[in-house]
Amino acid sequence: MFKRKLTIPDFLLIVVNLIPLYGVWFEGWDAQPVFLVYCMETVIIGLVNVIKMACITIFVRQKDVWENGGSNSMQSGWFFIFFFIIHYGFFVFIQTQIFFAVSKMIPDRSFLMSYSKIPELLGDNGKLMLLIFIAYYTVQSIFSFFSSGNYKTISLGRQMFEPYMRIFVQQFVVILGSIFLTFGAGKIFILVFVIAKIFFELFINFERFLAITEKRQRLKEEREKKN
Repeated sequence: MFKRKLTIPDFLLIVVNLIPLYGVWFEGWDAQPVFLVYCMETVIIGLVNVIKMACITIFVRQKDVWENGGSNSMQSGWFFIFFFIIHYGFFVFIQTQIFFAVSKMIPDRSFLMSYSKIPELLGDNGKLMLLIFIAYYTVQSIFSFFSSGNYKTISLGRQMFEPYMRIFVQQFVVILGSIFLTFGAGKIFILVFVIAKIFFELFINFERFLAITEKRQRLKEEREKKN
């Protein structure tokens, strides 16, 4: 359940997340764009996961088992990708709308206006931080994915759901942080948030949680078939 040994990518993760903390505390960065970048991190992780699923489909297997309510069928890898984009995209939409509503960063609640204002709200520091996050997550995730050989063995179904558990935890905290922004306590909360995020990322093995959940689900389905 818990990871104990830190690797070089883990130390890079610490550095990447300490940059916004340093900026807010010592360089006078506005906390709002920082929280917005962490909110957009959901999108980055989703796009990286699409790349991983596409690599599996192109280089390993074109079809995989689609499990749905106890019944199995073979589906194209592109079907998995399409389903993930729709499902994950809906999740991102709900999460960002909650963030905008709670933080009150965008007075105009219209759909198009909310997202068109993101570049302006990020500012120069936020855009720099977003680029750092994009570079880190893309390089680290893709390199680890291929160097470990995980792309050869992981199922498309498992890969499709890989980001969710980590994102649920992170975005709950981001939305909670948006409440603190309305009270002007963003500087304090970002300290707590970054520490909590680093802890969860480094010491909680989300992949193992997912594997255990997947195994339990399969055992449950096998028992139901026998009965």
